[in-house]
Amino acid sequence: MASAISIEKALELIYLNIAPVNGVELLPIENSINRVLAENIVASRQLPNFDNSAMDGFAVSLASLGEKVKIIKTIFAGDEVADDFTISKYEAVKIMTGAKIPKNTWAIIPFEDISNIFNENNNLFINVPNSLKPKAHIRSAGEDIDYNDILIKKGERITSSKIGLLASQGISHISVYRKPNIIVFATGKELKMYFDKNIKSHQIYNTNSPTIVAKSIELGAETVQLKIIGDSQNAIERAISDSLLHADLIISSGGVSVGEADFTRESFYNLGFQPIFEGVEIKPGKPTTFGKIGKTAILNLPGNPTAGLINFKLFGRASILALSGDSAKYLNRIECEILENIKLKGGKTTVILGEFDGSTFKSCLKQAPGMVKPLGLSNGFIIIDREISEINSGSIVRFIPTAFKWFSSFQYEIISR
Repeated sequence: MASAISIEKALELIYLNIAPVNGVELLPIENSINRVLAENIVASRQLPNFDNSAMDGFAVSLASLGEKVKIIKTIFAGDEVADDFTISKYEAVKIMTGAKIPKNTWAIIPFEDISNIFNENNNLFINVPNSLKPKAHIRSAGEDIDYNDILIKKGERITSSKIGLLASQGISHISVYRKPNIIVFATGKELKMYFDKNIKSHQIYNTNSPTIVAKSIELGAETVQLKIIGDSQNAIERAISDSLLHADLIISSGGVSVGEADFTRESFYNLGFQPIFEGVEIKPGKPTTFGKIGKTAILNLPGNPTAGLINFKLFGRASILALSGDSAKYLNRIECEILENIKLKGGKTTVILGEFDGSTFKSCLKQAPGMVKPLGLSNGFIIIDREISEINSGSIVRFIPTAFKWFSSFQYEIISR
């Protein structure tokens, strides 16, 4: 097996070797939430598409400043206003918010700024103050969105807020990348699926596969969870061969170490696996490997729950986001204080699970590669550089969330040094 590489190098190789999936779908915008846009959305309409009033008030001309003017008309939002309709000196138009303003409008006087409306000979008049600033309370055409503005960039995920941008342009359908197909399986005769009640005292429930499937769906992938594959090499190779027909990414859990019954690694090689890295300088989870068979990406994770799932949240998430065409595919971090002193052996980059409470990080008291509980109690982790043997309370660390989305279109430094 080749020498283990750093976490940063492993992520770099994933990003270099995984491109967005081939194929796009045309979807109604209301069905496109959390999908990744496959094209730039460019504005074809201005917003607003005409000059309009930002307040209920009176539209007046420059020539009317300091004058008594007659209210000649009322315009409501949605009223059709002729392009050549013009306010003259000594005239004002009563206008409502959102209504198109007449030509020659200098400013809008809000109703609350008019102290008196008086009647002379059955006509209503107001006095226009001298202090009106040009374009006061006027929303100019295109001040929000102008022609050819890029509203949403290729690679962005569609959110409810972006639906509003699309609707403002009269866009009903958009092109999005298809969801990447992820196939997940685990190996080991000691494993049972969580719904199998015939579990024996020497067996354990498979926690890795359901967790990986759930997170993959959350990240926007289509996933298939295969049954547990026994430690028979023939069974493993059949499962891999079947998966290669459909998968953009195969994630296996278990069988990647050097034990006598660990056939997963050998099975992948027999089917043409081309390694990109074999082993990562990380504690826990060093045996993690990544490569390809043809165009299908392969991520082999350790079977121990904490080790396997930490590495999935580092390398599996990165792989899925890269396949999805998501421009925000890089792990992001939150800099915060740590609440305790931690001693480390050093010599190996270490992942510490814990909880970020909005300002500080506190590690889980007990964590080991085979544990499940720390994964449920934590909402993320910190990664400590191999040269660090001790962290003091109050030190600034880089927290990487796992229980909420926190990704970036820029690749940040994620190791706490």
